Amino acid sequence: MIRKFASVVLLLILGYAFYSLVAGFVPDGELNRSAAYYAENTARETGAQNIVTAIIVTYRGLDTLGEVTVLFLTAAIVAQVLSHSRAPAGTRGSGFLPAGELLETGTRLLVPLILLFGVYVFVNGHLTPGGGFQGGAILASAMLLLLLADPMRRFSHRLIAKVESISGLTYVALGVMGLVLAGGFLDNRILPLGQFGALFSAGAIPLIYSLIGLKVGAEFSSMLESLEETEDR
Repeated sequence: MIRKFASVVLLLILGYAFYSLVAGFVPDGELNRSAAYYAENTARETGAQNIVTAIIVTYRGLDTLGEVTVLFLTAAIVAQVLSHSRAPAGTRGSGFLPAGELLETGTRLLVPLILLFGVYVFVNGHLTPGGGFQGGAILASAMLLLLLADPMRRFSHRLIAKVESISGLTYVALGVMGLVLAGGFLDNRILPLGQFGALFSAGAIPLIYSLIGLKVGAEFSSMLESLEETEDR
């Protein structure tokens, strides 16, 4: 009873705090100095139609590298922990029911479309909302659907590791090229900016986001595969 009462009190306090923040919020009348610079100069300097993407990939490219690194470490830690897990004896791979025909057929039809949509999201990230992280998560969702349709399915750890490693190394290499050939780490002007609003525009941003998408998709797929192997034991 005391625990429930304390939980209710805590929720009321949090609710009041959030209400005070929302009720007292007053939007700025004008952009601050940094935001105004990005709004006025991003399209001209990067050639990207999507200003958010340009900021993430170029102006704060080092932060994006840190985010990808954190995701890689998360996938590695999950795989390491699960590799040392032990399930009760006698439960190895015997508890799965066969997938229905509807799920199997739907999977064969949907997986290619999901993969295509994931590629579309990160290739067009410089033009429309989306990008490498979102596209990579969509790619991993196709792997999840395959595992749901066939829990005994196995993916190649070697292939996933190669995609992840090559994408990460190429991403860092492009960042270094930005330092050497342009104005800073991950400066997209190492390639021509092209025509504003066209698919092949914004310099190296489409290539950078494609690499991020492949790396994120491989990392999520690696975690799903590790979780599935643990369930089979």
